[in-house]
Amino acid sequence: MPSLFDPVTFGDLTLANRIVMAPLTRGRSGPLGIPTDTVRTYYEQRASAGMIISEGTGISREGLGWPNAPGLWTEEQVEGWKPVTEAVHRAGGKIIAQLWHMGRLVHSSVTGMQPVSASVSTAPGKVHTYDGKQPYEEARALTADDIARVLGDYALATRNALRAGFDGVELHGANGYLVDQFLRDGTNHRDDDYGGSIDNRLRLLREATEALISEAGTGRTFVRLSPIGLVQGCDDSDSKALFTAAGRMLGELGIAGLELREPGPQSTFSPTDVPAVSPFIRPHFKGGIILNSDYDGETAPTRIDEGIADAISFGRPFIANPDLVERLRAGHGLATPDVATFYSAGPEGYTDYPEAEEQAAA
Repeated sequence: MPSLFDPVTFGDLTLANRIVMAPLTRGRSGPLGIPTDTVRTYYEQRASAGMIISEGTGISREGLGWPNAPGLWTEEQVEGWKPVTEAVHRAGGKIIAQLWHMGRLVHSSVTGMQPVSASVSTAPGKVHTYDGKQPYEEARALTADDIARVLGDYALATRNALRAGFDGVELHGANGYLVDQFLRDGTNHRDDDYGGSIDNRLRLLREATEALISEAGTGRTFVRLSPIGLVQGCDDSDSKALFTAAGRMLGELGIAGLELREPGPQSTFSPTDVPAVSPFIRPHFKGGIILNSDYDGETAPTRIDEGIADAISFGRPFIANPDLVERLRAGHGLATPDVATFYSAGPEGYTDYPEAEEQAAA
């Protein structure tokens, strides 16, 4: 059976190992969404991962409401990403860009415009803004013209990602953001071709994926889904049927890989009791499958041995352990990340975590 440390191929990309760095929102790119030298250092430090999936990266100002997160819709943002991808490649790694539209999970104080979603709705709770936590605002429903514009934004961001040196792209279709808001019947109340039946609710996912494929090709296109219960106010009455159908559709499109976030009841983000859907997706999806959420060096190999996963993506462990691959290989203990610095602006809790050897020598 393959181990976590064996190579694996996803479409056009051959990875040195099966340990993937999951997308992690960090917020170090300033209000214009332009990656800095600190961002370059952060990703370079973690280039031993078989593949890095970048933090969620906005396809437009409308879709990017997280303060200081990066984008890929301006020339300045493209130029800011180039040193990052070059550094990862020099270190022997691979990196793809996760393309993000947050839908209703934004605030006008950040984006300068009203949130949008599948239907008129307001997310529960509060949103992170430059002025602290604020209640979510009511989102308007995207029109047919709006959807066409958003699909164009996905295509442009993909083209920009390749120009910036990324090895591929991943569509963020998970965690209650725009694509997920269209997928689930708890947030999609439309009565047009994008609402109602599962096939209709899959339409935006399919068309957005096709937009990525049109620029990057199937061999460099990935999708992330979260086939779980409630996440950020977004839920569905039949997750198994919905996401099995989504996996089948994406398999027919022939994309390189599908990342599935399936947390358990003890997860640190959106815990759920919903049984894993990945075993039901596997027979219908012949590309590579990456499983994510709360795995460690003991549980990750089990899913690969079962044949459900081809790789495992690790999120928070990569924050405090830039040398996570070597730590897992050697059986070293893992450092604990400082939650208070996850979204702060400086290098603290970002690029100042030591590797295992440095930690032992200190």
